[in-house]
Amino acid sequence: MPKMPHAMILGTGHAVPDRILTNSDLEQMVDTSDQWIMERTGIKERRIVTPGTPLSALAAEAATRALDAAGVTAEEIDLIILGTVTGDMKFPATACIIQEMIGAKHAVAFDLSAACSGFLYGLQIAEGLMLASGYRKALVIGGEILSSMVNWQDRDTCVLFGDGAGAVVLGAAEGERGIIHTCLGSDGAHVKLLYNPGCGSLNPPTPENTAEQLHTIHMAGREVFRHAVTAMSNAMQQVLQEAGIVPTDLQLLIPHQANLRIIEGVAKRFDIPTDRVYINVDRFGNTSSASIPIALDEAFHAGRIRPGDLVGMVTFGAGLTWASAVIRF
Repeated sequence: MPKMPHAMILGTGHAVPDRILTNSDLEQMVDTSDQWIMERTGIKERRIVTPGTPLSALAAEAATRALDAAGVTAEEIDLIILGTVTGDMKFPATACIIQEMIGAKHAVAFDLSAACSGFLYGLQIAEGLMLASGYRKALVIGGEILSSMVNWQDRDTCVLFGDGAGAVVLGAAEGERGIIHTCLGSDGAHVKLLYNPGCGSLNPPTPENTAEQLHTIHMAGREVFRHAVTAMSNAMQQVLQEAGIVPTDLQLLIPHQANLRIIEGVAKRFDIPTDRVYINVDRFGNTSSASIPIALDEAFHAGRIRPGDLVGMVTFGAGLTWASAVIRF
């Protein structure tokens, strides 16, 4: 039998920039085409911030919307976890900046770095801290401004990424509703498949370290694709098995929105039909840690999730990291 949950999602929210960058726009910037991008990724457009917009602005907006949806005030929040690799600054944690922006003066706030897996990592950590430390309300955010580290001359990567943020408010579970089970994983043997080498202690920002390739995303696309399908499938299998659930029990699967072919590959392995898979990668591209919470909020507003539904979530990111969750709403 599935375990009884300790925490449940009380409300969701997301925020994306107004500016839309289409494949046609990219055709004017780099040697690519709408057909090339669509065939390989399924992406038609992505949202890009106005230069100078910090992640905290998007994340605070998403958090405020989640609080409103939950009927919870910022002062009731005990814990804020932000999954991101594109925080406002190296330090302090952008979660602390968000804490001040929304007025969550009683919260403990910190960032975590797990790339595209950041939101689901944060979900499990928040649930564990609520159980261990007695926190009553938690805010878990996934947010990225990936346009800040894209090499716009690299057609293999610049077509993939977008900006955005998504958030959920967690509270005590009610009956069978809540986070049923989560699974996390990582494999540091493959760090060089997807990484940004600049601005850390290895390559600090000095007058000598100004080359663009030091401060942008590097990706071995074919290898990442292969590992993503395998890792996400294994993570989904693990969470279902450990939760005592079979794929047909799921009313909806919300996968990381990195690439339509990856999404279809994972769904096919579990015989989950397209109408039970939430897809918005065509409109937002890969927003990394923001991907799943943006899709989750959209699914709620579209009526794709109803009370009592079982929803699966699964993701994969740089690290390599992966994560999965099953939640009853």
